[in-house]
Amino acid sequence: MPLGFPHDMSTTAPDRRTRRRQQTIGEILDVAIELMEAEGVAALSLSAVARRLGMQPPSLYQYFPSKMAIYDALFQRGAELFLAAQREAVEAAATDDVLELHLIGTTAYARWSMQNPVYSQLMFWRTIPGFEPSPEAYAPAQEALAAVREGLQTAVDAGRLHPDAASEEGLAVFTSITAGVLSQQMANEPDASFEEGRFSRLLPVVLEMFYTHYAPDRGKR
Repeated sequence: MPLGFPHDMSTTAPDRRTRRRQQTIGEILDVAIELMEAEGVAALSLSAVARRLGMQPPSLYQYFPSKMAIYDALFQRGAELFLAAQREAVEAAATDDVLELHLIGTTAYARWSMQNPVYSQLMFWRTIPGFEPSPEAYAPAQEALAAVREGLQTAVDAGRLHPDAASEEGLAVFTSITAGVLSQQMANEPDASFEEGRFSRLLPVVLEMFYTHYAPDRGKR
């Protein structure tokens, strides 16, 4: 082995380069979020991102070849953050009641969405003409939807909801009413907190309507 060269140089140097690349990617995405908050989700400009970071646009293309690529990375990051927030809220809950856990998870989703409006617009509303997330970026969102279905099925298995609640129809009803509450809130009072929002604070009422509609004795009444 030549003198003066550490035996693991071939493995440590790429690791540093990888860490630096990931750090730069994170900085690019953070700046993109800041610009989208200030100028609108669809108004994102690669040249503006590059200027904010003090780099030339061609250097930015080494990380993201297009604006759609940045949207795709942000979609994946947002879906991962959203899924983590929902899971953490349920895991920290001091209850075993399946419907209370469902309410806690849904509330965490709504609160996170209101606190992260740029991600919400990108993930839940089609604000970018022509944008479709890649399968990799969409995977965490599919996982989140599967968790919603699993929560409904758990309530069904516990005898708290009718089996239809966990069907395609039930899932469609649930996502429609929760998204509707958030749409109304963010369109009319975008700066309000979850607790103070005229529409968001009605989420427990809306969910109670869902639970009543899909009560275990549905079809017998």
